[in-house]
Amino acid sequence: MRADRTLEQEGWTITDDPYRLKLDRVKFEIDLAAERIIAAEREHEKIAVEIKSFVKPSVVTDFYGALGQFLSYHLVLQEVDPQRTLYLAIPLETYNRFFQTAFAQLAVQKY
Repeated sequence: MRADRTLEQEGWTITDDPYRLKLDRVKFEIDLAAERIIAAEREHEKIAVEIKSFVKPSVVTDFYGALGQFLSYHLVLQEVDPQRTLYLAIPLETYNRFFQTAFAQLAVQKY
């Protein structure tokens, strides 16, 4: 299922597709931005979602690219839109096959 459809089914409203940011003269495009109202707190929760397919022959190579991109976007969001939380959307098969390994778990915890 597509990430945008999944987010909408979970009550999110897609606000930007893509979500464009600029820091100094460098431009960035995160795949999606979304918001939802947290009823109990009556506040907006804001997220940005980078979608990765992990289709290269080496899942580790895809991971290196995704991690570098994620860290760059995270840095920019801290400066430009600090109330927005960044997420990485990946295929379920990749999550089960790679992101459950000790290496990937360490990287996720660290970064």
